[in-house]
Amino acid sequence: MQPIQLFSLASRQAEWLSVRQEVVASNIANANTPKFHAKDIVPFDTELQQVGMQMARTNAAHMELAVTGAGKIGLTDAPLANEIGMQESGNSVSLSTEMAKTGEIKRQFELNTQLVRSFHNMMLTAVGK
Repeated sequence: MQPIQLFSLASRQAEWLSVRQEVVASNIANANTPKFHAKDIVPFDTELQQVGMQMARTNAAHMELAVTGAGKIGLTDAPLANEIGMQESGNSVSLSTEMAKTGEIKRQFELNTQLVRSFHNMMLTAVGK
């Protein structure tokens, strides 16, 4: 029987989400700073790759998973938003894009919490508590 890695993976994702929230908050805080370039972090898929988990592709019509990075939380320049591009001040922060990211981060935190709670309840049921 293999050890259950869900709790450690959920902990890694929560840490990743915390770092991403810090980066997005920094982008929003510097929205009016001249020559500030928006940042983002590498996708969480690199963590899945590091622990040996991969998304299954069960049908040829499914999209293929593109994994980047080396399994570490790395900081990258965010792509330019089509709505604003590079502003005259040299700033590349798009507030609407950053706010969309905060909503996505919130949903991922909630999903992470719900999955851990459900798995915990399932474990308690299995041991008869």
